[in-house]
Amino acid sequence: MSNHHIFSNVRGDLASGLVVFLVALPLCLGIALASGAPLFSGIVSGVIGGIFVGFFSNSALSVTGPAAGLTAIVLTAITDLGGFDIFLVAVILAGLLQIGLGFLRAGSFSNYFPTSVIEGMLAAIGIIIILKQIPHAFGHDVDNEGDFFFIEKSGHTTFDTLIESINHIHLGALIIALLSLAILITWDKVPALKKLKVIPGALVVVIVSILLNEFFIQTNSVLAIITENHLVNLPSFTEIKEGFALPNFGALTNSKVWSVAATIAVVASIETLLCIEATDKLDPYKRYTDTNRELKAQGIGNIVSGLLGGLPMTSVVVRSSANINSGGRTKLATIFHGFLLIVFALSIPFMLNKIPLAALAAVLLMVGYKLAKPSVFIHLWKNGFSQFIPFVVTVVAVVGIDLLKGVAIGLGVSILFILYQNLKIAYSFKKESFHDGDVITIKLAQEVSFLNKAAIKNTLGNIPEKSKLIIDASNTKYIDFDVVEMIKDFRNVKAVDKEIDLTLKGFKEVYNLENTEFKHVKIKDSKEEEIKI
Repeated sequence: MSNHHIFSNVRGDLASGLVVFLVALPLCLGIALASGAPLFSGIVSGVIGGIFVGFFSNSALSVTGPAAGLTAIVLTAITDLGGFDIFLVAVILAGLLQIGLGFLRAGSFSNYFPTSVIEGMLAAIGIIIILKQIPHAFGHDVDNEGDFFFIEKSGHTTFDTLIESINHIHLGALIIALLSLAILITWDKVPALKKLKVIPGALVVVIVSILLNEFFIQTNSVLAIITENHLVNLPSFTEIKEGFALPNFGALTNSKVWSVAATIAVVASIETLLCIEATDKLDPYKRYTDTNRELKAQGIGNIVSGLLGGLPMTSVVVRSSANINSGGRTKLATIFHGFLLIVFALSIPFMLNKIPLAALAAVLLMVGYKLAKPSVFIHLWKNGFSQFIPFVVTVVAVVGIDLLKGVAIGLGVSILFILYQNLKIAYSFKKESFHDGDVITIKLAQEVSFLNKAAIKNTLGNIPEKSKLIIDASNTKYIDFDVVEMIKDFRNVKAVDKEIDLTLKGFKEVYNLENTEFKHVKIKDSKEEEIKI
């Protein structure tokens, strides 16, 4: 598809927007619940993330909404500030700060995320989705949808809930989950269903699960799913009215509000940049998002969300990858999902409240599998240890701690590997044999930084007495001051003490290293052995 304007893939984008809406609905409610905020604030945030951020962003595929990564910050902030209306002021200020970060071009920070870490983050999110959705598929709905933390609100770990769910299987929920998975897999694989591809498999799953559960209820079957915690649970109009809040601008003088705003702005911006980088990697057309414009779009979204009583938002991988997997190719999908959230949540909440969470768990399990399938691990393994180790560390850390800390750990490991590689390629070491003895040549790379100092120092320290040594900087554009000083010290002291016949070649005059007093070695025909260090 060469032209990617907003109406270039209408059929695919509308179908994808519907799937994203089905995925986003329980997540918006679950994240609001986990954040200690009014339930409808999650829907407000999802609507604004879809419509406003979708419109202002230039990302074709990213979907914005309330983020699991912010729940702990929001929960603490609402308590500390003394009310949701005061917290909304912090959300508005965070939006203003994000717009400022966009103008300061802070979005370019995303260019420094290594591929191995982004791949690790995606795979980890896939694993988290699978671990978190299996209990819902079993009908053990004790954990909020949208709680992606390893240590859950209850104090249990993800694995505790997973093991516990085996002892609390609701047979009706399990049948619906398995049937839903079968439909989704068949929808993807069977060519005969191609004509029906305009209808997303997720919609078929939702309709079938509602009808099946209604049949269980009407026949008074023990398989019937009737309790609210096993179904989508949208707030009633009364609950919306009671929970609805507008910002209390009297709190602008409260320093705590500004502190919370700064925290939200920084965390939300980093999460967004990570997710944008990940979404661009998943994009089948490999388009690049202007990350500075994205920060401004997120800022606008957070300002509007705060003004209308919504939660803070970020770009989110779960909804974005669901969008890509369902055939979304332009902004239309994310904008359409925003419209569906508000229209359906207000017009047919009674119908949406009939959707079993087990059916939506099946949809999310497919999203998780596509993010963390074995081929991803095999691909990184084939790329070598310098890619695979940071990838695996990121996966384990994100699953075991949380998104930002996990990525930070993965980034740290990735930097260590970069430094290690940098040490190895600072110079090459060559030993040539002549009839009058060996000549050792150290050829410096184009750039030699202070990170290479230890390796070069170690090599110079091991040069045998009475050797003939050439240090060649002919192709070198930059040498760090520390390395230059070390070579000077070697020339003036060590080389003299060990009677090393030293030649310095190709050093620029600014380094003040060329010294004609040193005896130059005449190179003759030789057998050459080169060892990369």
